[in-house]
Amino acid sequence: MKINSEKVEFIGHDGKSKLAARLDTPEGGSRAVALFAHCFTCSKDIKAASRIAEALAMRGFAVLRFDFTGLGASEGEFANTNFTSNVQDLIAAAEYLKEQGEGPEVLVGHSLGGAAVLAAAGQIPSVRAVATIGAPADPGHVAELFGDHHKTIQEDGSAEVMLAGRKFTIAKQFLDDISEQNVAGNLADLKSALLIFHAPGDNTVGIDNAGIIFAAAKHPKSFVSLDDADHLLSRAEDALYVANVLAAWASRYIEGGANSEDSEEGSENVDALAIPKGYSVLVAETGTGKFTQTVRTGKHSFIADEPEKVGGDDRGPGPHEYLLSGLGACTSMTLRLYIEHKGWKIGTIGVALRIDPINKDDPKAGKRIERMITVAGDLTAEQREKLLEIADKCPVHRTLSGPLEIATQLAK
Repeated sequence: MKINSEKVEFIGHDGKSKLAARLDTPEGGSRAVALFAHCFTCSKDIKAASRIAEALAMRGFAVLRFDFTGLGASEGEFANTNFTSNVQDLIAAAEYLKEQGEGPEVLVGHSLGGAAVLAAAGQIPSVRAVATIGAPADPGHVAELFGDHHKTIQEDGSAEVMLAGRKFTIAKQFLDDISEQNVAGNLADLKSALLIFHAPGDNTVGIDNAGIIFAAAKHPKSFVSLDDADHLLSRAEDALYVANVLAAWASRYIEGGANSEDSEEGSENVDALAIPKGYSVLVAETGTGKFTQTVRTGKHSFIADEPEKVGGDDRGPGPHEYLLSGLGACTSMTLRLYIEHKGWKIGTIGVALRIDPINKDDPKAGKRIERMITVAGDLTAEQREKLLEIADKCPVHRTLSGPLEIATQLAK
């Protein structure tokens, strides 16, 4: 699926400052609109925000992410803003989307942005689903970032604080505002489904915050552990995992999702996200694109697709490419273990693979996998012969070349 990404702007909470935004939309129309709120002092272009927005767009969502007043490319003075103004900026963004044709059905907030979407949700009538990522249960949590400056801010009215390598002026009114917030009250009034993402090892916002939010929220509510992800979701695979789960989960609640009469696809995807006990890999349709699939194994998530020439969207490798990748990876790993065992001084290993017909004139004759191994460094004839022998002993090679039975059943 092709994505259109355009710069847009709208007027923020103060009625005059232009807020910079980016709207990512799937070509051919969207199934729903999502509004993304970034973390404290971050911007719409932080990697987690851009990766999640793009991945959601690939799954059929239009996603608006913007810079809060005074941050990124938006106008206004950051020193004059606070948590309440962030919430008001979110409401202004929702109004902008409504004016363009459709208000947001999904709110997504990262860190303090998560607390903001919880506060804003009740004031945006179109919202049906809310997701938080590493969100604090109390917005006052951010005051811990100010360290020794906290006293200066209280006594002098403001102070310059270094955050993420940049100086920000924090005013006393900001501290006063966050101290007055009532997240528990916002959760009690929340009339939308809630999904909480949090990493157990989050060193910025502890996992106990997720527990407090979950306990205060009413059903429907869900929690998803982000395992060893960091607070900013720096790794691409963590952001992709969030988008995959979020897209499937939200499908239960959005218009045209699992609750609609003409589609049960979202519900099927949600159920399919759980890897059955005893199995190690799960493949499920994403709900967008003719062939696009989400592949999950352990804590890893990635995409499979087909090339455009056969009707796919070319969003990921095809099934045969994944098959060859598994054999290639296993071959390289097995060779490396053997080389280290022998103590040979051999550099990088590369394995190229392809599938060809055994006989091009007879399609029924079957297929053959051709594998070419390259290594950096000089090899003796004896070493070359031994490496070829070891390559054939890699576990995946043995699985594919030995007796192999594929047993298929339909889940009950």
